[in-house]
Amino acid sequence: MRTAHRTCPICDAVCGLRIELGDDGRVLGVRGDGDDPFSKGYVCPKGASLGRIDEDPDRLRAPMVRTGDQWREVSWEEAFRRVEEGLTGVIDGYGRQAVAAYFGNPTFHTMAGIFYRGPLSQALGTTNLYSAGSIDQMPKQVACGLMFGNAMAIPVPDLDRTDHLLVIGANPAESHGSLCAAPDFPGRLRALRRRGGRIVVVDPRRTRTADLADEHVPVRPGTDALLLMAIVHTLFAEDLVTLRVGAEGLERLREHAAPFAPEAVAEVCGVPAGTIVRLARDLAAAPTAAVYTRVGTCTADFGTLTQYLVDAVNVLTGNLDRPGGVMFTRPATMEVPWGPRPFTSGRWRSRVRGLPEALGELPVATLVDEIETPGEGQVRALVSVAGNLVLSAPNGPRLGRALSGLDFMVCVDPYLNETTRHADVILPPPRMMQMPHYDLLLLTVTVRNYTRFSPPVLPLEPGQLSEAEIMARLALIAAGEGADADPARLDEAVVGELLEAGVRIPGSPFEGMEVAEARALLDGDSGPELMLDAMLRLGPYGLSLAELRKHPNGIDLGPLEPRLGEVLGTESGLVRLAPAELDGEIARLRERLAAPVPPMLLIGRRQLRSNNSWLHNVPALVGGSNRCTLHVHPDDVARLGLGTHARVASATGDLVVPVEPSDRIMPGVVSLPHGWGHAGSPQRTAARHPGVNANALTDDSVVDPLSGNAVFNGVPVSVAPAPAPGGEEPDTDAAPRRAALPPAA
Repeated sequence: MRTAHRTCPICDAVCGLRIELGDDGRVLGVRGDGDDPFSKGYVCPKGASLGRIDEDPDRLRAPMVRTGDQWREVSWEEAFRRVEEGLTGVIDGYGRQAVAAYFGNPTFHTMAGIFYRGPLSQALGTTNLYSAGSIDQMPKQVACGLMFGNAMAIPVPDLDRTDHLLVIGANPAESHGSLCAAPDFPGRLRALRRRGGRIVVVDPRRTRTADLADEHVPVRPGTDALLLMAIVHTLFAEDLVTLRVGAEGLERLREHAAPFAPEAVAEVCGVPAGTIVRLARDLAAAPTAAVYTRVGTCTADFGTLTQYLVDAVNVLTGNLDRPGGVMFTRPATMEVPWGPRPFTSGRWRSRVRGLPEALGELPVATLVDEIETPGEGQVRALVSVAGNLVLSAPNGPRLGRALSGLDFMVCVDPYLNETTRHADVILPPPRMMQMPHYDLLLLTVTVRNYTRFSPPVLPLEPGQLSEAEIMARLALIAAGEGADADPARLDEAVVGELLEAGVRIPGSPFEGMEVAEARALLDGDSGPELMLDAMLRLGPYGLSLAELRKHPNGIDLGPLEPRLGEVLGTESGLVRLAPAELDGEIARLRERLAAPVPPMLLIGRRQLRSNNSWLHNVPALVGGSNRCTLHVHPDDVARLGLGTHARVASATGDLVVPVEPSDRIMPGVVSLPHGWGHAGSPQRTAARHPGVNANALTDDSVVDPLSGNAVFNGVPVSVAPAPAPGGEEPDTDAAPRRAALPPAA
């Protein structure tokens, strides 16, 4: 038996793990790494199940190609030839705009997913680029771009030092944080209260996070912007504003907030005016305070405006960029610009609906329009990397039907699932423990400065390709280099670009060198490791990959420190408190005050042992609270005459789902978890617990205007009694399968 150390790659918490392996390489046990200075031995049920997830017998081990109506395993050479034929045929026949690419959430958790996303996108030469960003986080980045001029300047709550934490539309006790990496988030919340601090959770459900708080404030879904604007109104009305950073637009913000007195918004929000006033006073009076929000508000109406208002409150209470407030992480790697600076969006627009680009991509809500609508530029081919769009995208069943009509589709994915079954070629990456790991993006939003590298725990087997080689070869095929092009060429090109910048940066360890001289100093066993070594050496701490290898448990780089001046990208050099780009949304928010309230609204639900659509095939994680049920308040159950099942209908579809009465959700709101709908799946455990696809109810025509993010929370629905379906839950994707699935291994 041997012990390996690794960062958990499943969620955003970057917990350190100790993995015990037998002589045959099988995982015998997974525990938290007590020597990790950041996670200190914490592990959640998902992390403890890493071995079972990694060894899932339903994972694909070889490339799959669809021939006629059947799938078959093929060699990598044949698979890449098929990719070359498919992509080249579409590009030659219809142009590069006829190709689209989608990058799913797991690409943010792998080195290859990050390092090769840009080269692959550039090689495809299309503006039809999409990602999970416009499913769950784009409003936050657009808001930060508008306020700070830098879409990657994402402030995180200084959890370990704050005196007052206001959590709105986030459930970090189950999600473990999002755009806020904090191992053992529940433990940190308990510690906050032990030191005399206060926690308030604003959410339509009494979540596990709310159970850890001093107070839970129910709020009607989709009205968070109204609540926050009323808090801003109160701060101005009661002379509670404290500015500690350079800012512009203060008086304009006061004018924006004037119509949103607590009394004006209370009925719409479902939050008493007195409670809103108290929330504002408590934030202003606390020695330090932080307001944190995430998926619940990002994926609702007024998503970008809500994210902006959260940080406007942090600024107005004097809590931006200071200990105990919200601060900016200083990562160990060099910070690469992600999008233009100063931030701008709408550099191009989607062909069919005219939706604006943000951070180099279009809203995934309109991908289906681009596939279905004839004309020049119609999408006819799709490259999908680590995404299950049929379960994740709004109106997933419609998108599933559209995918079946593509001329060509290639997926980089370890599973045959609800989306990849529509593909022509599937290229499976290795198991997680066969890949090196470094959280390039998550380590930019940690609540303490920290770094850790994990080398592969297990070697690649004969005939396996690394994820990096798969991605590099896809990029080379897209660039017209052919299926036989050497992927090392792309690796060296990316490394060369990093070093060309490094030799010109004053104070860089490579300053004044020739690129070849700098290249000779790099250490790494693969392209991604060489890229990481270059970025570490160019980072603010002067680290290297060799140094990180000496510290397999991670390195504590100290508490967060003020650094607003380093990340600010506005033309004025000031925080923008009233960006003109928000004027239209603020006008629409005023109209919302007079709009009727729908009788029933649907929201999503985080689950401790689930993560989007890909952890439902692990027996140890299925069951208990990890089930696909509809949470309904008992008063609504009685009022609607619900039995064991209910039919939930929206503007786009309807579902029959088991009812779970719960007094933890406010009346007039129902909750259904995301990522289910596995009927007919070749993943055997998932197929036995299929659930239903909540996104059959999500309207793909409704998006946040500024970010293009889909609106998954606060969806108007009707709920009525329904008989239990016979046998298994129905598959909500009504599209015929494009090919027969092979028998399970």
